[in-house]
Amino acid sequence: MCELRNQGKDVVLVSSGAIAVGKQVVSFGLKPATTSEKQALAAIGQARLMMTYQRLFSEYNHTAAQVLLTKDTIVNGISCFNAKNTFEELFHMGMIPIVNENDTVATHEIEFGDNDRLSAIVTAMLQADLLILLSDIDGLYTDDPNANPDAKFISEVPEIDKELLSMGKSTSSSKVGTGGMAAKLAAAQIATDSGADMVIANGNDVENIYRITDGLECGTLFLAHKNQEFNLFEYIAKY
Repeated sequence: MCELRNQGKDVVLVSSGAIAVGKQVVSFGLKPATTSEKQALAAIGQARLMMTYQRLFSEYNHTAAQVLLTKDTIVNGISCFNAKNTFEELFHMGMIPIVNENDTVATHEIEFGDNDRLSAIVTAMLQADLLILLSDIDGLYTDDPNANPDAKFISEVPEIDKELLSMGKSTSSSKVGTGGMAAKLAAAQIATDSGADMVIANGNDVENIYRITDGLECGTLFLAHKNQEFNLFEYIAKY
């Protein structure tokens, strides 16, 4: 990400894990049962996460900035406008924004639910050119490749249809992550409708980011097809 920033590209990292990190910090052995427990752990974990990001990015002479969002931030026109201005000013300063859902205040009614959808919403809000979703598989398959050896890889998706959406799985193999392929396909709809390309690639190989930004074939590419009727506020209000 620092190398991309050095090339003059504006980059945003959408990250999570505040609750999981908070559990580790305080040795919280059980799964948090209440919203208040989750929010308290998120408050602890978010501070530790940003401390880690600041240390890592500083090793490459860059500074990370924290931006915490909830659905209310996006659906409120003034808040969304202010958030977008904050991003633009951070880009102007050469900063790298680290975005997370504001788990310390988010409840079921106002939470995004998964990073895939959140990253797509940020993509749409900023009118970004490209969204990269790093997964634990190489991209989109006709079925779960971990369970079905006959699953076929799909390298390019010109347009998302109902048949494609039916390929999505609601599960994720990650113990701390949220969202599976169904969430990624939902994110692809948002990103491509907003006018951005989207790529799902394997995050186990960091070189994949270079391959994607260099225009090489890597992962599954969802081609942008800007929908003139797409309205980010209306989309978020629906779910």
